Amino acid sequence: MNQSPTTIFNFNKDSDISAWNIVDDRVMGGISLSYFELTEDGYGKFHGYVTTESNGGFSSVDYNFDKLQVSPSDKIRIKLKGDGKTFQLRVKAFAGDRHNYIKEFDTTGERQTIEIALSEMQPSWRGAKLRIPNFDKDQIRSVTVLIANGKKQNFELLIDSIKLVK
Repeated sequence: MNQSPTTIFNFNKDSDISAWNIVDDRVMGGISLSYFELTEDGYGKFHGYVTTESNGGFSSVDYNFDKLQVSPSDKIRIKLKGDGKTFQLRVKAFAGDRHNYIKEFDTTGERQTIEIALSEMQPSWRGAKLRIPNFDKDQIRSVTVLIANGKKQNFELLIDSIKLVK
């Protein structure tokens, strides 16, 4: 029996996005700069400029939430509109984890629905793949969208919703 998706975050004109946090490579001396805001149409807009100068090269936006029970076979479904660039979806199982589980996705410039099985998400820490299994936990505590394509570029991603699909 299929359950209806669990909403992690649904953007609309009245959304409170204060729990979303920008983390750019500035934390390690880089100079990339990004922003996260609510558009007049009610989308979460993640945009900015990424550069590899000063040993940088990434921008991200994080959303932490209360523990959400999951199974590795569950999927994260994101409705979005990107600018044709490649982004990463990242999840953390536990608040104290240093590593993330990541999966890249490509955007087309059109509205899309991206679905990523948690079990496809690979463990990573600071961009390095770890020698532990792909996501195999029973909970998640955060989602992150990150861009790090190894070049200087502007970017824009409009997010409509993020849901967990059983």
